[in-house]
Amino acid sequence: MKTKIEITRDWLPRYTGTEIAEFGDYILLTNFSNYITKFAERFDCEIRGEGGPMQTATNKNGLSIINFGIGSANAATIMDLLTACNPKGVLFLGKCGGLKQTAEIGRYIIPIAAIRGEGTSNDYLPPEVPALPSFKLHKFVSDTVLAYGQEYRTGVIYTTNRRVWEWDNKFRKRLIDLSAIGIDMETATLFIVGHANKISRGAILLVSDMPLLPEGVKTQEMDKKVTAKYVDMHLEMGIQAMTDIDEKGEEIKHFGY
Repeated sequence: MKTKIEITRDWLPRYTGTEIAEFGDYILLTNFSNYITKFAERFDCEIRGEGGPMQTATNKNGLSIINFGIGSANAATIMDLLTACNPKGVLFLGKCGGLKQTAEIGRYIIPIAAIRGEGTSNDYLPPEVPALPSFKLHKFVSDTVLAYGQEYRTGVIYTTNRRVWEWDNKFRKRLIDLSAIGIDMETATLFIVGHANKISRGAILLVSDMPLLPEGVKTQEMDKKVTAKYVDMHLEMGIQAMTDIDEKGEEIKHFGY
């Protein structure tokens, strides 16, 4: 195998347990297995790739969901592998830590950009290139969130490879100085690698903790409460947004491509 497409067409089925032709034109990405389970139960469809690194499910309308795992390396991998099926749009349903009082637990964030603190994206494009979503995709996303009666936040997400940092005052101060609204481990990578691969992409992030506050650092009990109260709507809004794009048939790819 000499070309990128030869590699990804071989690797996508190997990583996901799903043949290329079985993926839909629009794809939801997550890094939580319960999102896959809920999707499969709702649409009575099969979960593929169980026991492997990534799991997928696709409904009868051609909407797919992929659990790609946690972290920027996995985020880059899935956005590379998706070049094999060339989706029309990809939406990330992720969780993030809220860094401002207005980004409280249970709030949804539609990021306007992401700061590339993870380093992975530097292997794809120079550091000067901003990590941005596709505007037209986010237009559908924002309309959907409002239709569900949710008051979302917009702002910049800081993406890092560092998972355990809540104790580090120097790192915490840097986050405050950067004026980011939230922190996660995938968004900037997904945006940059999506841009490099000419894939339209966006994100709805659910604030699951407020790590700058001692009482806001995520715990197992907190995560259970957030999952029980907010995850169903998070998934439902993602499904509806991507279904609306598909049904309306509006072109969302950037003209620069």
